Amino acid sequence: MTDDASRDETDATARDRDTEPETPPQPQPARHGFWWRVREYTMVVAIAIALSFLVKTFLVQPFWIPSGSMEQTLITGDRIVVNKLPGSNDDLQRGDIVVFEDPNGWLPPVPESEGVGGAAKRALQFVGLYPAGEQHLVKRVIGVGGDHVVCCDDRGRITVNGAAIDETYLSPGVQPSAVPFDVRVPDGRLWVMGDNRSNSEDSRAHDGRSGGTEGSVPTSVVTGKVWAVVWPIGRFGTPPDGRAVFSQVPSR
Repeated sequence: MTDDASRDETDATARDRDTEPETPPQPQPARHGFWWRVREYTMVVAIAIALSFLVKTFLVQPFWIPSGSMEQTLITGDRIVVNKLPGSNDDLQRGDIVVFEDPNGWLPPVPESEGVGGAAKRALQFVGLYPAGEQHLVKRVIGVGGDHVVCCDDRGRITVNGAAIDETYLSPGVQPSAVPFDVRVPDGRLWVMGDNRSNSEDSRAHDGRSGGTEGSVPTSVVTGKVWAVVWPIGRFGTPPDGRAVFSQVPSR
């Protein structure tokens, strides 16, 4: 009888379950509605902008080459990135290619772009999403603070601290300088020249008779050393090392 009672109880429980009303499914919140997507895309864009700003500020910054003053090392239209790692400017040496802010009116003023397009361009440059270049220059370091830089010896070569340099980064047939000069680079400054010597408004053009004071560039305005060409793809790579050219230059 115990077994019969258990079976009856089980059957009754099953019948009770069958007669219980089913709970209707609860509606799920619309997680993928229009505003949810707007919020998601906004967050993605904000994160991308923040990361780009951090990269531009602390790692690398993009620039574009607007002229032929550094040909054939860098040519018009090249997109380059500059090393901005902390401490990277503490070791600026002869032969380095550097990007620097216009130190004292080397470039003509650039009229401000007006309207929404101009504002957008400035904003993108600020966060590092658009390459800068209008008020920056790119040149090669020929002399550092204390160096005695002279053009030229009896073979037409530039000398640094009395040592003639064979500038292998110049294109064949390029004269080291058609303009004679004799300068002593002040401490904390750089004597810079473009690789396309006949088409480069560099330290030579801005020194006058100051002996190196006016034509040299303060290290404080150097943005960083050129790390690589990143566009066009066919020119992707790092520029040849220029420091070896100055390996025999004695200490100042």
